[in-house]
Amino acid sequence: MEYTTLSNGVKMPMLGYGVYKIEPQECVRCVQDAIGAGNRLIDTAQFYKNEEEVGEAIKKSAVPREEFFIVDKVWITNSGYIRAKTSIEESLLKLQTPYIDLLLIHKPAGDYFGIYRAMEEAYREGKVRAIGVSSFNEKELREIYEFAEIKPMVNQVETHVFYQRKKLHECMEELGVKHMSWAPFAEGKRNIFENPVLTEIGKKHMKSSSQVCLRYMLQSDIILIPKSTHIERMKQNLDIFDFELDREDMEKLRELNEEKGISPVEISGFTGGLYYFFFKAKEFFNK
Repeated sequence: MEYTTLSNGVKMPMLGYGVYKIEPQECVRCVQDAIGAGNRLIDTAQFYKNEEEVGEAIKKSAVPREEFFIVDKVWITNSGYIRAKTSIEESLLKLQTPYIDLLLIHKPAGDYFGIYRAMEEAYREGKVRAIGVSSFNEKELREIYEFAEIKPMVNQVETHVFYQRKKLHECMEELGVKHMSWAPFAEGKRNIFENPVLTEIGKKHMKSSSQVCLRYMLQSDIILIPKSTHIERMKQNLDIFDFELDREDMEKLRELNEEKGISPVEISGFTGGLYYFFFKAKEFFNK
């Protein structure tokens, strides 16, 4: 495994396992398989509704807690200092852990400045080892950076070969914020696994197109959390440290960039506000 060092000195694995859209009833098994395959970074979120299952799988493993790197995110319906503070305590209980390794604001919607204050407090209390944001564009990242007393250490954003986020990556490098990818396989869209450039480079290195995707981003200094429910693919996703893409490979892969995401709109600004009120209304009527 390769590691990166966050701005506060915390070491973080460059590759881990994401549990987005994994149903609670199969999450324990999937996380156990991921741990067995060699994953130690596990990425979850309050919104995923599987924190308890992640905590159970980690607890059941024979691996000491200090060897894991747990990433969690505060959801938008817990925006504001008070609700965020309460939700962090709830997440710790669900995960059955005294601390979270990295805690992020999930989306730039609602009172996320209040969320950040609650996260800074949790950081000072030792309940969180590192803090950051998710799905923040350059403007939002700079705003939270200026607001923060404890600067964000990670920004987790949609990133894959078709959406390489070059300008945002440069901004993150400038601010000392690590770039973390969600949807590194573009959720399987745009025929990514059959892309001729990826398959050609894969044959050259005797690797799959998915391994080429991950290796390209790893060499671009991007933290990765690919998801699979199949243990053989989990093992394959981890098997990217025994080869290196050369300059020609990297250039071909850079040319795949369309700077276009799989989501129809970015969750920010006015859209972020609508997104927040939609989920608050949904929460109210589901009570």
